[in-house]
Amino acid sequence: MTDNQPVLAAEHLSLQIGGARILDDVSLSVSAGEMLGVIGPNGAGKTTLFNLISGVIAPTSGTIRLDGRDVTNEQIHARARAGLGRTFQTSSLFNGLSALENVRLAAQVELGGSLSILRFPHRGDRATSVALERLDEVGLAHHADTDAGVLSHGDKRKLEIAMLLATDPKVILLDEPMAGVASGDVPGLVEVIRGLHKGAGRTVLMVEHHIEVILGLVDTVAVMHHGQVLAHDTPDAVMANPAVQNAYLGDVA
Repeated sequence: MTDNQPVLAAEHLSLQIGGARILDDVSLSVSAGEMLGVIGPNGAGKTTLFNLISGVIAPTSGTIRLDGRDVTNEQIHARARAGLGRTFQTSSLFNGLSALENVRLAAQVELGGSLSILRFPHRGDRATSVALERLDEVGLAHHADTDAGVLSHGDKRKLEIAMLLATDPKVILLDEPMAGVASGDVPGLVEVIRGLHKGAGRTVLMVEHHIEVILGLVDTVAVMHHGQVLAHDTPDAVMANPAVQNAYLGDVA
């Protein structure tokens, strides 16, 4: 990847299902180390955009490039191997296993092993060392031996991020990480996400309904409306944009 080439680029993405146009000529790019927030009303196409980028569904037209490589027709696992990681709105943890065991499974696959819950962690192997590092990074080291199923929703979100980090992604997609999280757990989760970006310099794209969370974290904001990108700029410029105020912010005030 050249210095001026984005690490992730969506170029003229469109998705049409039947007669409905879900996304319409969406183009966005993100530089290495940048954090981009994607906001918009329900039904604006935010999660659909993430589904296209991550390979859950294929676009009707357009191109997706990761490190300059065209991955538009590659499967989810191929994009993950190329460095694209994603969390979802719904939890994807292994309840009944500890936090450590959950992250260790992700690390085990990244290190070339299998996704086997029969190989329980021991403190000396590399996958366990990586898992412990990632748990510490998200502030869950003290919950290493806690069953994932009994963690608070906020801590479950942190655990999902730790599992993602264990795969060593170049680009992280966070799909509404605050969804369902108790208000008291939001600040801690915000700090974890800030650490991904500011502390570790990772490239992050985040869909989030909490505007105040987005504005306090990201470098740039993309506003989606009716399947299109209405604006893409700094947080201050987006908030001052009359079209954004009329089409989105005014709707939720």
